Amino acid sequence: MLKQEIIPLITSDESDRIERTVSVHNTDKFAQAVCAFANDLPHHGIPGYLLIGVKDDGTLSGLQVTDELLKNLGALRSEGNILPPPVMQVEKVSFPEGDVAVVEVQPSVFPPVRYKGRVWIRIGPRKAVANEAEERLLTERRQAGVASYDSCPFSGASLNDLREKIFRHQYLPRAMAEDVLAADRRNIAEQLASLRLFDVGRNTPTVAGLLLLGKNPEFFLPGAYLQYVRFSGTGRAGDVLKEIKFSGDLVSLLARLDTFIDTALVDRKPVPVSVLREEQAVNYPYWALRELVMNAVMHRDYQSNMPIRLYQFDDRIEIMNAGGLYGNARPENFPNVNDYRNPVIAEAMKVLGYVNRFSRGVSRVNEELQANGNGYAFFNFELSTVFEVTVSLSKVYDKPVTEQVTEQVTEQVTEQVKTLIKVLEGEMDRQAIQEKLGLSHRENFRSNYLKPALEQGFVKMTIPDKPNSKLQRYRLTNKGIKILGKEKE
Repeated sequence: MLKQEIIPLITSDESDRIERTVSVHNTDKFAQAVCAFANDLPHHGIPGYLLIGVKDDGTLSGLQVTDELLKNLGALRSEGNILPPPVMQVEKVSFPEGDVAVVEVQPSVFPPVRYKGRVWIRIGPRKAVANEAEERLLTERRQAGVASYDSCPFSGASLNDLREKIFRHQYLPRAMAEDVLAADRRNIAEQLASLRLFDVGRNTPTVAGLLLLGKNPEFFLPGAYLQYVRFSGTGRAGDVLKEIKFSGDLVSLLARLDTFIDTALVDRKPVPVSVLREEQAVNYPYWALRELVMNAVMHRDYQSNMPIRLYQFDDRIEIMNAGGLYGNARPENFPNVNDYRNPVIAEAMKVLGYVNRFSRGVSRVNEELQANGNGYAFFNFELSTVFEVTVSLSKVYDKPVTEQVTEQVTEQVTEQVKTLIKVLEGEMDRQAIQEKLGLSHRENFRSNYLKPALEQGFVKMTIPDKPNSKLQRYRLTNKGIKILGKEKE
C-alpha cells in the first residue's frame, strides 16, 4: 500500500471501516477488529483497516514496526481462532514520524465470522458482539451469496434428517462461547443456520449440515464415506486382508477414524540400535498420518460418488480423494498456497479439534515423516480429478533384525517396569501385584507398569487367549528373569 493511499485512512472519519491503535501486544483486540471487518455488518462491500501505530486523533505514535509484529498479525489468519479464516493482507508503511502496520481485511463471503466462538461486528467507532437479530442478518446475507458447495442448501432433506442431540451436546458447545450459548434463545434451525449448517429460507440443511450431522449422509451424498482396505503384498492384486467402511455423520466418524489410525494403522515395535540398546520404531507417525487422512476428508469433492480411499500395502499407505487441487492452489505453489473447496467443513473440523492450524499441516507432516524414516510424502498431481498422496513404510521400522542381534540386545527398561519385575514372584493376579507395588490407581498400574512389561516380553499371561479372564495370572518370562538377575548383580 502506498503512502498516499494510507494517509486518507489515518485521518478518515469513516469510523466503522477503520480502527486505530497504538498497542502492539493486544492480540485479542486485533483479532476482534479483523473479525468485525470481515463481517462487514453495514454491508460496505469494501475492506476495513486496522492501523497499528496511529492515535485516535490521527497522529502517529512513533512506532517502529518489527518483523515479529508483522508475523504475529499475519498469524491471525492462519491460527484458526477466526472462523472461517479471513481474507487479509498485512504490511508496513513508513513515515518520518514513525511506522504504521496496516491490516487490510476483505468482507467475508461466508458471514457470520467468529472469533473464539463470538460474532464480532463494528457499530460506528466501537466493536461489539452481535445480538441475535444482527447475526441473523449476516446469516441471510451469506445465504443470498452462497459460493461453495458445502454451504448450499440440499433440496429434499429436512431438519428431521439431522442428529439434533449431537449438534446440541457435541458440536454447539465447541462452536460457540459458553456465555453466548447460555444467552442464546434461538430455535434449533436458527442455531444451525448461524453455523452454516441450515438454510432457514428454504427450510433445509446445507450440504455441510448433512455431512456433519446427518442421520444417513450417504442417502443424500452416495460417496460420503471412507473405504479402508488392507492388501497383502505391494499391489492391489494381493489378497484383501481387511476392509472397513467408515460412514455416518462426520462428528462421529472423525472420532472413530482418529482412534482407528492410532490403534490399527500405527504400529510400534522395539528395534535394536546397538547390541546393548533398543528403541521403539513406528511404521507411520500418528500425527502425520492423521493429518493426511483428515485433509482428505476436509478437501474432497463431495459432489463425486467416489469415496475416500485409504489403502494399506506391505510397503506403503495410499490416500486418495475426489477433487484435485482447488482454487489458488497449484502444483508449483503447493503446499505454500492453499484454498478451501469446503470452507464450512474446514471450519467445523477446526472446531472439533481435527485441524490445529491452517496452512502449516503439510510442512509438519513431511518433518515428522522424515524424522521417522518414512521419507517425504509423495503427492501425485498428474490425476487432475483426484488428489493422491503416498507414504512409504519407515525404513527404521522395516529394518531386518537377525536372531543374533536380538538375543544380544539389552532392553531399555523403565523404572516402573523394573519395580514390577522385582515384586513379581511365581504367578500373581493383577490385584496382588498392584497391592505389592503400593498402587491404588488401576489405570496407572495398567498403563505404566503392566502393559509395557507385557509388550516388551518381560512378563506373560498364564491365559493369553483370554486376557480379561478372572483367573488371569502373570509370571516372569526368561527375558524378565534375566533382567531380574542383572538388577541383583
